[in-house]
Amino acid sequence: MPQEFLAYVRGQGENVAKTIMIVDDSASIRQVVSIALQGAGFEVIEAADGKEALGKLTGQRVHLIISDVNMPNMDGISFLKALKELPDYKFTPVIMLTTESAEDKKLEGQAAGAKAWMVKPFQPPQLLAAVNKLVA
Repeated sequence: MPQEFLAYVRGQGENVAKTIMIVDDSASIRQVVSIALQGAGFEVIEAADGKEALGKLTGQRVHLIISDVNMPNMDGISFLKALKELPDYKFTPVIMLTTESAEDKKLEGQAAGAKAWMVKPFQPPQLLAAVNKLVA
C-alpha cells in the first residue's frame, strides 16, 4: 500500500490526538504541563501570554486551553474574554492554572467563562484528571 494512504489511515479514528493550548509566561510551567499532556497522548500548542495565544488561534481545532492569569501583554482574564468573542473558540473549555487563590479572582474568571480553576503548585495527575473531564 502507498505510504500516503497508510499515513492517512493512521490519522483517522478515535485515537486521533486532541489538541490543548498552554498559555503561561513561565517557560518552566509550560514545559511541565506540556510533558504531562504529551505523555497522556495530547498534542500541545504553547504561548507565553494571551496576545501570543490569540495570534496562534487560526481556526484549527483546540479541545482545551490551560491559561495562567498573571501574564505580561495580555493577562489570562482578558485573554479569556477575547477568546469567547471568537466564533471558532467561544465554546472551547478553559482551565485557569495560576498562583491566584483569591475568591474575587476566581469569580472574575468564572464570569469570563473559565470551566475550572487550579492553583499552582499543582500535581500533574490532578491536572490530567481535570483535562480528561473537560475534553471527554
